Amino acid sequence: MYRKVIKRVLDIIISLAALILSPVLLAVAILVRCKLGSPVIFHQERPGYHEKIFKLCKFRSMTDERDAEGNLLPDAVRLTKFGKILRAASLDELPELWNILKGDMSIIGPRPVVDDEIEKYGKDKAKFLSVKPGLTGYWAANGRSATTYEDRINMELYYVDHCSLLLDIQIFFKTILSVLKKKSSIDIISKFSTYYKSAEKNAKRLL
Repeated sequence: MYRKVIKRVLDIIISLAALILSPVLLAVAILVRCKLGSPVIFHQERPGYHEKIFKLCKFRSMTDERDAEGNLLPDAVRLTKFGKILRAASLDELPELWNILKGDMSIIGPRPVVDDEIEKYGKDKAKFLSVKPGLTGYWAANGRSATTYEDRINMELYYVDHCSLLLDIQIFFKTILSVLKKKSSIDIISKFSTYYKSAEKNAKRLL
């Protein structure tokens, strides 16, 4: 009952409220447009629920810089300081709320992976894709980049086996706490505020 009905209802209510009421989305969109240009949001195909391919939405965090032959430069070169701040605070993932509203994703679930990564799940590939990918999840709230990929697989599969309302609530609040506990959280907020004030001044000049 929870997995099939209640979870989806909660996804719709939370994602819709966040999209409508959150001023952060608008602020980040304005900053991305001023700092990195358009398009503000980029789309990337990912395997989702029961292997259905969907287009993941994210705020762009890199430039479109190319070499003399017209090829995109390496990601490390195109990732700006502003983009690093977006990623550190996971603000680049906010457009995934649209994916959640559409039904491609859930608030809580295994983080979506690219095609190359899904093969690492081997015989557990179908099991991993038996639930919708999430904006955050058991692995994301319990170490994320500090874990090995094998640990990630085990934690994501643990969630698939134990998905429940209580576990989702625990993951939701643990994700918030993990972000707030980051040593760099104050610096990130400060830098983001500086970028926002700069963008606000530019907007007023244009008006």
